[in-house]
Amino acid sequence: MARLKKLYEETISPALREEHKISNVMDTPRLVKMVINTSIDATRERDKDMLNNISAGIAMITAQRPITTRARTSVSNFRLREGMPLGAKVTLRGVRMYEFLDRLVTVALPRIRDFRGVSAGGFDSNGNYNLGISDQTIFPEIDPDKITTTHGMDIAIVTTAKDRTVCYDLLKRLGMPFAS
Repeated sequence: MARLKKLYEETISPALREEHKISNVMDTPRLVKMVINTSIDATRERDKDMLNNISAGIAMITAQRPITTRARTSVSNFRLREGMPLGAKVTLRGVRMYEFLDRLVTVALPRIRDFRGVSAGGFDSNGNYNLGISDQTIFPEIDPDKITTTHGMDIAIVTTAKDRTVCYDLLKRLGMPFAS
């Protein structure tokens, strides 16, 4: 069992129920999934190697093979045609999700230069959190010497929380280092 999952079940879940006065155990906010998404610049010339490098990097970070995202419509100003590959994404659930969140919070985020915490402005009204990372080399699985181009990624954390405050409390208890 993942360390964070065990921590959630033993201490965080009961504390959330008590603090937010939740009587039903099934109404306790929990993590549902994490979506890690990255894309290629639409104006940059696309090559197969760049997409393969991005996919390989995400696969190393998440331990799961990503799917290729493609353009839905054509946009002539960006030299973009329908069906062209744009990036890669991975949806993590269960144990892999908790392990990735644990590595993100304890290892990757503190490796960011001049890190003062993540923004608390990334919450939506449904109780989900979105985080953008500008460089994939903060993860220890990525060898910076083998990287030709750096790319960022978007991380969406989907929860069952009903609003921002409950989601903030859940992620704070899971160890997310929010800026004060």
